[in-house]
Amino acid sequence: MAERPAQPPFDDAGATTRDVTASGVRLRVVERGRGPKLVLLHSLFVDHSTWNAVSAELASDFCVITPDLPGYGESEKPAPSRFAYDIDAFTSAIADLYAALSLGRAAVVGHGLGGAIALTLAARHPELVSELVVVDALAEGAKPWLYGRLAHLPIAGSLVFKQLLGRSLFGAYFRELFLGDGAAITNERLDIYYESFNTPAARGSALATLRATVDTRPVAAQTSRIQTRSLVIWGHKDRLLPVSVGQRLAREIRGARFELLDAGHAPQEERPRELADAVRRFLREAR
Repeated sequence: MAERPAQPPFDDAGATTRDVTASGVRLRVVERGRGPKLVLLHSLFVDHSTWNAVSAELASDFCVITPDLPGYGESEKPAPSRFAYDIDAFTSAIADLYAALSLGRAAVVGHGLGGAIALTLAARHPELVSELVVVDALAEGAKPWLYGRLAHLPIAGSLVFKQLLGRSLFGAYFRELFLGDGAAITNERLDIYYESFNTPAARGSALATLRATVDTRPVAAQTSRIQTRSLVIWGHKDRLLPVSVGQRLAREIRGARFELLDAGHAPQEERPRELADAVRRFLREAR
């Protein structure tokens, strides 16, 4: 199948946007469609708009809820002294978001960092998660990235994220690691992600997240506890987290299905329709 440009829409046309407080942090939340509730959780360096094309596909069947995680997009960016930026803190914020929106039980889909949060939510709060879908989830340590490694150094990390990680290096990360071979991402899309990242508070949140999530063992240790009906989706060209990570994850979650897509680390950017179709099929079988 030929690659297609990765350029889902960025605008929130036709969606409802509001701010909700969860774990004491103001979160921006975007909702589309009507029907059973479906929560989509994004990864590092992006925001809710990474899901826009998938959300538009699914809104005919579901009420799709896409929050900006604490520290990202239009959500509040608290200092690390106020918000820990580890998986536990993000998971608690999403559990609070469920309560704030009166979701009851809802399906959750998580990509990358959002996948680690979704796994932890399903393990710790099975009463909240009706179905679980994880996409190229941060279930093991990702492939080392030079600037990611530097982030863990006390002085160099702050220097890199405050001064050295400019537009060109940010774009190189997406093109060389985030996306699969041959996938395209428009300059406009990269510019929007970069502008969202390019404030002192947002850079601080990204640095704090990198430092707080380097150890993924707590996530892996919980997967065997998950009883929720689950689907693991992976891009077979993922250069950050190879397919073997997804295969292990699917084996560790009791009864989980595994599905490969023709994409890199971010199928929602490269293959939004195919990803939406896979999620829809899985959720419809349970209803």
